[in-house]
Amino acid sequence: MTELTDPAVHVGGAREIAPDLLVIPNDRVDLVPNIGVVGGTDAVLVVDTGIGTANAAEVLAFATEVAKGRRLYLTTTHFHPEHAFGAQVFAGEATYLVNRGQADDLSSKGTGYLEMFRGLGDVIARRLEGVQVPTPDVVYDGTYDLDLGGRTVRLRPTGRGHTNGDQVVEVPDAGVLFTGDLAETGQFAIFPWFPPHDTDVSGVGWLAVLDKLAAGEPRVVVPGHGEVGGGAVLTDVRDYIGELRDETWRRRDSAMGREDIVTEVRALLLERHPEWAGQEWIEPGVSCLCAEHAGTP
Repeated sequence: MTELTDPAVHVGGAREIAPDLLVIPNDRVDLVPNIGVVGGTDAVLVVDTGIGTANAAEVLAFATEVAKGRRLYLTTTHFHPEHAFGAQVFAGEATYLVNRGQADDLSSKGTGYLEMFRGLGDVIARRLEGVQVPTPDVVYDGTYDLDLGGRTVRLRPTGRGHTNGDQVVEVPDAGVLFTGDLAETGQFAIFPWFPPHDTDVSGVGWLAVLDKLAAGEPRVVVPGHGEVGGGAVLTDVRDYIGELRDETWRRRDSAMGREDIVTEVRALLLERHPEWAGQEWIEPGVSCLCAEHAGTP
């Protein structure tokens, strides 16, 4: 197995995309998310932690400097380790709040994902030394409007897509939307289809979520990984997943076997998107959509 690049968060690259709203970019490093720091007059919200305690400590120190005495909050877009498995560092320093579906994912699947990620190689295992599955301070149902003082941030679960517990973070006054891994740029959509351990990802549900998010016409979209952009970030991912669905289901309708479908669809999509990263996510995406075609996701 090829060793992954060290997934280090570099806070020095942070840039302001709206007043008192910064993004620490992932710089296209695997297992590094885009991280948000959103300020109001009274409080600052951090969106995602990076993987492991060392990354989270860097993010916390940066957010503390930005906050300059303002209260700190933390939220995570979903339960996957590079987004949430540093939250323990914020204990006692920030209030950690998530939606009910994400909290359920953390409690039911967090330990399994922690062990799976530790198996990705020595550099990832080192990043995860001493990491515990996060425990939120506040778990909400429905939507949650977080008043930061002069700025309200809306935390909103989307329903089943990339995971069961996906949550987007909206900053309405700035027109900014943090999507987590519901959207990426410059890569094939991440389908965490790992039967029998985790089959919660839904291509069909994901498409419906993206339609709703695109209808909101955000000015700026911060994807889970890749460059910040406009509304086209959402529609581009929606178009790709629609393409993946259509090509998979067309072959499934002809009674072609899964392995042959994977081979054909993978070759077709690589030809159409030769510049994209994350080729390894095409096969699980096809497998997920084959299962959904059969009505057994």
